[in-house]
Amino acid sequence: MERVCVCLVSSLSELKQVTLVPSGSEEQERQSVHTSTVSAGTKRFWGIQRKMATRVLQSVGNGLNQARNRVRANGQVVVAVRGLSASNNRNREDSWFKSLFVRKVDPRKDAHSHLLAKKEDSNLYKIQFHNVKPDCLDAYNKLCEAVLPTIHADPEYPCELVGTWNTWYGEQDQAVHLWRYRGGYPALTEVMSKLRKNKEFMDYRKQRGQMLLSRRNQLLLEFSFWNEPVPRDGPNIYELRSYQLRPGTMIEWGNYWARAIGYRQHNHEAVGGFFSQIGSLYMVHHLWAYKDLQSREDTRNAAWQHEGWDEVVYYTVPLIQHMESRIMIPLKPSPLK
Repeated sequence: MERVCVCLVSSLSELKQVTLVPSGSEEQERQSVHTSTVSAGTKRFWGIQRKMATRVLQSVGNGLNQARNRVRANGQVVVAVRGLSASNNRNREDSWFKSLFVRKVDPRKDAHSHLLAKKEDSNLYKIQFHNVKPDCLDAYNKLCEAVLPTIHADPEYPCELVGTWNTWYGEQDQAVHLWRYRGGYPALTEVMSKLRKNKEFMDYRKQRGQMLLSRRNQLLLEFSFWNEPVPRDGPNIYELRSYQLRPGTMIEWGNYWARAIGYRQHNHEAVGGFFSQIGSLYMVHHLWAYKDLQSREDTRNAAWQHEGWDEVVYYTVPLIQHMESRIMIPLKPSPLK
């Protein structure tokens, strides 16, 4: 990128440009500075250059103010900015260059959760990740099979077990549970309050704690353009694809995927799409169902045959900081078989 050095002249209509050659060529850097008077036919171009030059001059500081004073006193002075370190020059150039391409963000009148989530209901989801001691996984699964369905079936608890799985490929010896709370945060609060008084559940938690290495959870909302997860007949395998997005990109992600989901419905593989509200933020989870690994491969490859899918991938990949895929096997009590 060429460095632009500004010449201050006595008349604004006679703005001149001093162009130094790229720093990568030492021989050219020793060449004399060439100046040229702006012709009438290029006034519009130099008008843009004048605006750029003004922005650069404003960053020079006190030295530039002194130069301006000399211009007023003597009529015409050429100011050459020298002596600044190469790193300072580079930083100024980068800042100036980036300012030309800064993206204008439309002001938002509402939280992205209200813009992206479904309006017709107030479902809240909780996803749990339990890392189990390897020698305890079978006992853990039996414990969950005995307790979780009772909570799911009890009308006193405004919650539903959407699915429960063991990770097959990805993090090993891991259980994943997905719950839905119809009624949002009040329903979650009600369920947790009642469970603390449920002796069977408290015994379950105590036994479970002895089997776990670690656990974490997130509270999620579902994207408005995704299907709501409903029970499925099996056997299926499930893929949970988790994306850590760059902060501030959730709306952009939602805009692209609102169109992209149409390319991924042909084999009924789309189960649910969610974004985090509490826990790891700017986290997106997409849940897919396939008959087997080969079906997964064929279905994903088929998406590239649809015009527009490549564009979605192209524009959404830069929004991602980190991504992870889990292949999961449903447990016996899972409504998603």
